[in-house]
Amino acid sequence: MGARPEQRDEGLGPVEAEESGGGRAVPVRLPERLSVRDQVLDALREAIVTGELAPGSVHSGPALAARYGVSATPVREAMQALAREGAVDVLPNRGFRITERSARDLAELAEVRALLEVPVLLALARALPAGRWAELLPLAEETVAVAARGDRAAYAESDRAFHRALLGLSGNLQLVAVAEDLHRRAQWPAADAPLPLRPAALLADAAEHNVLLEALIAGDLRTVESLAREHVSPARR
Repeated sequence: MGARPEQRDEGLGPVEAEESGGGRAVPVRLPERLSVRDQVLDALREAIVTGELAPGSVHSGPALAARYGVSATPVREAMQALAREGAVDVLPNRGFRITERSARDLAELAEVRALLEVPVLLALARALPAGRWAELLPLAEETVAVAARGDRAAYAESDRAFHRALLGLSGNLQLVAVAEDLHRRAQWPAADAPLPLRPAALLADAAEHNVLLEALIAGDLRTVESLAREHVSPARR
């Protein structure tokens, strides 16, 4: 999708942005398949998930616009979207602060996710034939492949895609939307989290998708409940 008319003069490819110390300029590449606002949003999401924009750090709109070679408008729109996702706090007349998520915040998110997702999975496990769960195996394998690359941002996307498909079998679109919002909020790094997450940790998380599907295919409700609760727990991360 092309840029909106008022944004045609904004860079869509690699651009030059100065490093924080005012030294050598470094290129920042934005994906070309999306609108400028969505390009910036994707780039900012990746920078936050990977810890490049650290929890607690403050960034002005003009500085981010210069970083990505665009005007202030798409940056402001992207940051407002991130604020709605719980990734940043808006600071009037200052810019945006990357949210400092505490261990308690993550525990509360995990509790809500478990309350929402576990009963749905158990109900679906009782109602759906094994073949429906087997259809999700390629998505589970994809999360493993992405995790093996150690790409935290790409893994966050594939992880949500798997869970979206899992809960999507309920046919309840509102449930899926609420669950995905909670999932995304749980993926933003905590202030004290070690970054970047090691590939081994990503692989361990991804492997649980296959184990969960195996339990669902086997109709093992006790294991499904145990795995589903454990999978969303922040303690194991």
